[in-house]
Amino acid sequence: MIVCGDNSLAQRLARELATVYGQRVTVVLPSLRGGDQGPQIAALTGDTRLDVTAVEARVPDEAALREAGIERAAALALTSGDDQLNIHAALRARRINPGIRLVIRMFNRTLGRYLEDLLDRTIAARVPGLDQSAVDASTTVLSDADTAAPSLVAAAVVGSDKIIQADGLLLRAKDRTIGTADRRNPLCVLALQPDTPESDEGDVYTAPGDRDGPVLLPDPRDLDGLPDDRGTVVLEAITRRPDQPGAPARVPRLPVGTFFSGRLRAALLSLTAVVVLLAAANWYVTRETPLHAAYVTLLDVMSINEPALEGTTWEQLLQLLGALAGTALLPLLFAVVLESYGTFRQAATLPPPPRGIERHVVLLGLGKVGTRVLDRLLELGVPVVCIERDPEGRGVAVARARRVPTLIADVTEDGVLEEAGIARSRALLALTSDSGTNLEAVLYARQVNPGLRVVMRLFDDEFALSVYRTLRDTYPGAQTRSRSVSALAAPAFAGAMMGRQVLGAIPVGRRVLVFAAVPVAGNRLLEGRTVGEAFRPGAWRILALDTAPPDRRRADLGAFPGGRAGQAGHPGHADQLTYTLTGDLSWRLHDGYLMTAGDRVVVAATREGLGILLAGAEERGADAGADTPVG
Repeated sequence: MIVCGDNSLAQRLARELATVYGQRVTVVLPSLRGGDQGPQIAALTGDTRLDVTAVEARVPDEAALREAGIERAAALALTSGDDQLNIHAALRARRINPGIRLVIRMFNRTLGRYLEDLLDRTIAARVPGLDQSAVDASTTVLSDADTAAPSLVAAAVVGSDKIIQADGLLLRAKDRTIGTADRRNPLCVLALQPDTPESDEGDVYTAPGDRDGPVLLPDPRDLDGLPDDRGTVVLEAITRRPDQPGAPARVPRLPVGTFFSGRLRAALLSLTAVVVLLAAANWYVTRETPLHAAYVTLLDVMSINEPALEGTTWEQLLQLLGALAGTALLPLLFAVVLESYGTFRQAATLPPPPRGIERHVVLLGLGKVGTRVLDRLLELGVPVVCIERDPEGRGVAVARARRVPTLIADVTEDGVLEEAGIARSRALLALTSDSGTNLEAVLYARQVNPGLRVVMRLFDDEFALSVYRTLRDTYPGAQTRSRSVSALAAPAFAGAMMGRQVLGAIPVGRRVLVFAAVPVAGNRLLEGRTVGEAFRPGAWRILALDTAPPDRRRADLGAFPGGRAGQAGHPGHADQLTYTLTGDLSWRLHDGYLMTAGDRVVVAATREGLGILLAGAEERGADAGADTPVG
């Protein structure tokens, strides 16, 4: 595995590949003695327990890539924050090694999709006859902001970052007892906790002093007869379906009535009534047709009619009254123009926080990460008030287009958080690129609202841990989360480098459960078996079925599908599906569902169990399902 970059994502990714997956890793970076993470990466290379080496080069050019062994490498990760630099390195690597798996960090998602298509077309052209499934997995473009956003949103909205995302559905691991496990209609039981007191290190039990730890993926029959107060970890859905109350509504359009004030509308209606009465009086006096009377009255109002010198006294009086009404109409027309212009200008600006807003989320910072978090909050229908110092910030245009209440101000100034309604809010997300600003905002917000749930972005791990412990001890009744975007994104990048469709990982105790999408075709442990037969307690469990036809199947189930709520059935097996929660994934499969070669399933597995399950796709020998050792 080759990792290019000297940032925190590169350092965490190299550590993840070497420690979790036991891979041989080469890091290409400018210097081991300086830069952003050079000394930390040097410490990895000096650890004799890890197989990590380094190549020092100013940029990942062809010479540096060849020195790192690009011809023999299985995967290459490009983690620089410069999209253009990553594109150049990806094109060089694809030319040198057409079969290498590329994982590219890019913020521009549109450009990323084009790049994926271009590089996959390149490998398909250079390696004739290559299996299309291998081409689909050969290039993956990820954004660290996109990858981290669901965890940050979940930490603010539901107080937990133990979540994964699958086809638009957010799932969380939640501590519950056996007696309360069915409270939120969970999808499954992930773990059975030891019969010891709970830990206070988060939502999921850590069991620091327990040798055995929790029982992962237990057989449901093993839960029978256990006391109701025995702890479990269950998997619950936290995303609303679009047809449920509270789902995100469309962006409201500006009503026509808001163009004019109430007094102006009343004046216009009154003047219109006067003109109508004058037209009716003219029709009565002249005995002409109603249309002719209205026409003459309008000419009199606009003062473009000839004087009625030869007319009757009543006709002359009506003409004078019409001219008088016309003098009142002119300033009203000016007022209409001015109010309309002011309304349009106000519509183009950012709306202020509404008075009395409550139970909302205050989002500090509309940079790269803040913009993605704002998108997710709006997709979930959560009310948001944003604070951004730079009026030309990356997410300001998004907030303006979505009519999100936003303050262009420095959060360190007096009264800014109060104007955002921090005292009545449910959570504060401090996501600026300045750790000091984030910490100052959180400390001040806690003084105003001691029970506020806060999630802050901090870059230094030791500093983040110290802040977390101090705030937890000072405000024991409130929830505090300090998160690093690179730490949240590294597992997804590592999973993509391993060539697996890894949706996410959730820590349970001192172990980790990995959620992945696995094709059934050719897997001797899945194909031709029912869901119940394929279940291996302690190793893996099938959670969902991808109901989309293979030719329309989404390559990345971890990406949010834009709020689409699919209800597609599965040909030949629709009667065995309970219901579809979101997108094309059907959950709560019947144990008797027979998996066929055209299926793709989402599994929860231990790392050891996932390795065995994926190895089943490479072995077509005798069926050893019941005798397969599990970790």
